[in-house]
Amino acid sequence: MTAQVNPRHSAFAVAVYSLLNPVPLGFFVAGWLFDIIYVYSTEISWMRGASWLITIGLVLSIIPRLINLVQVWVGASWPQGSAVKVHFWAYLVAIVLAIFNALIHTRDAYGVVPEGVILSTLVVVLMLFANVQLALRDRTA
Repeated sequence: MTAQVNPRHSAFAVAVYSLLNPVPLGFFVAGWLFDIIYVYSTEISWMRGASWLITIGLVLSIIPRLINLVQVWVGASWPQGSAVKVHFWAYLVAIVLAIFNALIHTRDAYGVVPEGVILSTLVVVLMLFANVQLALRDRTA
């Protein structure tokens, strides 16, 4: 979403979305880094930390995703290939992968590798792709 308020969108919803949207990405990146550190150190506390970070990222992604759902699909009519819709779908796929990643991280620490690391990588790449394509398309539009 852009920082500009569409007349159809609530200014409060846009503000809450702008504040909370980047937070889950930070937790998922930290979880991904903890996964990578665990692969090289095999210290179980890194895997437990990654599990907590992924879970907190999922919980904190609920409010911005609900706001984004309403803003993209309810009030406005965005073109089919617009950056906003690509951003929405990429984040949705990333969150579904993060849910599976959280379930994989409930296993024994030695059973998380390599699936947990692969899913953490995919989640981070999808979220970064969504943010970068939205920023580049907004800049050129």
